[in-house]
Amino acid sequence: FSKTLLLFFIPQLINFVYSLPQLFGFVFCPRHRLPRYNMQTKLLEGIPSNMNLVNLTLIITGPLSERTLCIVLLAFQVLCCALAFWIRYSPVAELFYED
Repeated sequence: FSKTLLLFFIPQLINFVYSLPQLFGFVFCPRHRLPRYNMQTKLLEGIPSNMNLVNLTLIITGPLSERTLCIVLLAFQVLCCALAFWIRYSPVAELFYED
């Protein structure tokens, strides 16, 4: 059960691992690690020094509106959950589960 639950938290685990340098103080951690809002374009822009999944998504995709960013992150979560179901209920599961 715990292995299956961890599979559903893949995005959160990625965020945690990506944030570790800031969390342990190896890289400066600003007070707010949120993306920057550009008043002229009305889009969110990723800040490379803020290490979290939201900023990483914005760095990869470029500036996005808040709505589009939310949709992209939710789609990533859905894909990761689909991957978790596939791992759990496919022949691949024999590698990870005893039952």
